[in-house]
Amino acid sequence: MLKEIIISDSIELLKAMIEIPSLSREEKEVVDYLEEKFRLWELPFERSGNNIWIRSADWSESKPVVLFNSHVDTVRSGKGWIYEPFKATVEEDRLTGLGSNDAGASVVALLGAFRYFYHVENLPYNLIFCASAEEEISGPNGVASVLDQLGKINLAIVGEPTQMHVAIAEKGLIVLDCEAKGKAGHAARNEGVNAIYKAIKDIQILEQYRFPLESPVLGPVKLTVTQIEAGSQHNVVPDSCRFVIDVRTNEFYSNDEAFHVIAGLIESEVRPRSFRLNSSRISPSHPLVKRAVEMGLNTYGSPTTSDQAVIPYPSVKMGPGDSARSHTANEYILISEISGGIETYIKLLEGLKF
Repeated sequence: MLKEIIISDSIELLKAMIEIPSLSREEKEVVDYLEEKFRLWELPFERSGNNIWIRSADWSESKPVVLFNSHVDTVRSGKGWIYEPFKATVEEDRLTGLGSNDAGASVVALLGAFRYFYHVENLPYNLIFCASAEEEISGPNGVASVLDQLGKINLAIVGEPTQMHVAIAEKGLIVLDCEAKGKAGHAARNEGVNAIYKAIKDIQILEQYRFPLESPVLGPVKLTVTQIEAGSQHNVVPDSCRFVIDVRTNEFYSNDEAFHVIAGLIESEVRPRSFRLNSSRISPSHPLVKRAVEMGLNTYGSPTTSDQAVIPYPSVKMGPGDSARSHTANEYILISEISGGIETYIKLLEGLKF
């Protein structure tokens, strides 16, 4: 009976969250609403900025700690929406609304599983549920800003739409701003050094380069030139050509290491925006992964980044929904995916032994 109540509460909670705009850096109102629900459910909470968390009632400093984490912020609604993005629209099993799939369903499913275990005595581990901010922009005021307050963590389950498959590794991300420098001159005369041509040579080198170490889970490091900009007039040889490289690292290269390899390959100046979103990995022999495999859940390596990148302890990424629906018009979650997600989280944790 408790499980049925929790599932019903979780679905209603997601409907309410959809109707409270919570763009990145603007999550205050939705977190205020979570505060109200936690008080109603008699769940003592802590809050820092737009991050809010709860600890299990039967807490013991001698037990390992499992963190449930997902994010309440959303991207902006793009073009093509037929439905109202900030209205929860239910049609049979489908719940449509901005943030329903990414990652509202994970928030409410993890919270539902947390509530199920909240008063259970003699759990072999402590639980923390944390709803965090700024994931979509990898902002400084998200989960990374409260890790010290959460204390020692032994394992994290990061809620993202994975169809409840278990991502045991995740690629890191570096964005590199590059500039090829030449010398300005008149296009009609044989003068100047064309920075575009220099950039093209460097881009061709990057296109052909392969990092030696490939991961059996995440595959190779991936380099993609995604932006280029140069020139001011049709008759002026440009003295600067700027381009951007999107780099997705595997677990064999830290972001700092990958940057130095790339900077050594080309003549252009290379400047990293940040090194903070490194690749993450959990051992296939970890008890949680073993438990997931016992349950018949699929494990895989994820090409996309999440809050795993800033969580410095073993973690997996899993949640209801489908990543292909994220950041799309008419984003939706199936209600059956929410209930199935809660059931799967509970079953996974019931059989977990450190």
